[in-house]
Amino acid sequence: MELRDYVSAVRKRWWLLATTACLALVAAVVVTAQTAPTYAASVTFFVSTPSSGVTDAYQGGLFSQQRARSYVNLVGSDRLARAAAADPGVGLDAAGVRKRISARTIPDTVLLEVTVTDTDSSRALRVTQAVATRFAELVATLETPPGSTAPTVRVDVVTGPSVSTDPISPRPARNFAIALLLGLVAGAAAAVLRELLDNSIRSVAALRQATKKAILAAVPHDAHAIESPLLVEDAAWSPRGEAMRHLRTNLQFVDPDRRARCVVVTSALPDEGKSTIACNLAIVLAEAGHRVLLVDADVRRPKLAEYLDLEGAVGLTNVLVGQVDVATAVQRWGEQELFVLCSGTIPPNPSELLGSQQMTRLLAEVSEDYEYVVVDTSPLLVVTDAAVVASRADGAVLVTRAGRTTVTQAQAAVEAIEAVSARLFGCVLNGAKGGNGDGYTYAYYGPAEADRPQRALPAAPAQPKEEPAPIKAGTRGA
Repeated sequence: MELRDYVSAVRKRWWLLATTACLALVAAVVVTAQTAPTYAASVTFFVSTPSSGVTDAYQGGLFSQQRARSYVNLVGSDRLARAAAADPGVGLDAAGVRKRISARTIPDTVLLEVTVTDTDSSRALRVTQAVATRFAELVATLETPPGSTAPTVRVDVVTGPSVSTDPISPRPARNFAIALLLGLVAGAAAAVLRELLDNSIRSVAALRQATKKAILAAVPHDAHAIESPLLVEDAAWSPRGEAMRHLRTNLQFVDPDRRARCVVVTSALPDEGKSTIACNLAIVLAEAGHRVLLVDADVRRPKLAEYLDLEGAVGLTNVLVGQVDVATAVQRWGEQELFVLCSGTIPPNPSELLGSQQMTRLLAEVSEDYEYVVVDTSPLLVVTDAAVVASRADGAVLVTRAGRTTVTQAQAAVEAIEAVSARLFGCVLNGAKGGNGDGYTYAYYGPAEADRPQRALPAAPAQPKEEPAPIKAGTRGA
């Protein structure tokens, strides 16, 4: 992945950053609220040696710096802790004193800073005062040679003891800033990791690369499609409607020498929108003035009768077994030349029925009676019905769902169609985010811009060209 791919992954999954940042901030708030305030008391010692003359002063300074560094460990010794704990008012044992003390030397100086931290500011100050007194006494004892009364090193208090009025921890601002930063980093890492592990098809470019087939259309994601899946009335001029008209146009040009009259619409897996695409394709073909037959060959899970509010008890399967003829089973829908052959009775042997000679003859017959025959079939990777029907039609259209269909599934679906020597006209990306996935959006020119009457120029008035009106839902005919 290149840098722009990482940026794209983060932008595409910005909600991961927001979620992890919020969780980190909540955790920081909880930890900060539950952490007891800690106060710090400090005292600074000056380490010196008796000297006379410049040379002695220089050597004494080096000696004092070495001694100050060694006193860092002495501050944390058991001997000093026991001595400080023995002072009245400290209220701690030697171990309690030792774990509260820390020391450091100020670089290039003979200064030694001792800090005592405690949740009680008063106790921190008392411990610091005890340490200041006992440390000076301990150094004097250790640095006095045998037989002498004067120590070779002196330790004097130059600052403190003093205690901070504000707690040194927790620090809410710092904690929140660190939590926010860590949350954003974790969210970005999660977004990139998910992008690397995500094998689903999300764009036209990815679908074209996976299938090596033509992309006939990209149907934009529409939240209203769940409640109103059909392109009728106002929905006919939505971006989805423009995408379906784009599919209609591309199907008319897939073969300049031979028009595709019988088209199978299928998908790799269920719930990818193939039945909706088949319905809407038939609607826009009829809207353009063509005589269209929509056939529900998904006899295992038929949906067209429910979508179109038609009677589905008698249909394709009844025609194939000879119970009724085609003219009796076909129902007209809408005000245009759109006719529907529902699935009919669910048979015990769908694959054998759809692969029979009766099915072949039926498709040939209806292809002569109608300008276009759109056949909705079962998913390719679930059962073999779609491949069987596709081999008897002029070709197939493979519907994929953006963010759901994986590269492996799309490739397997293409192989299933090619395995029966059926022709695959191309693919449709359903539920595409942001137009067709390559930067173009069908809503760019506004809803139904191509169908709006254009204002005529003053020098040459012109009448707007009208197209057939969109189909109204629920209108039946004989």
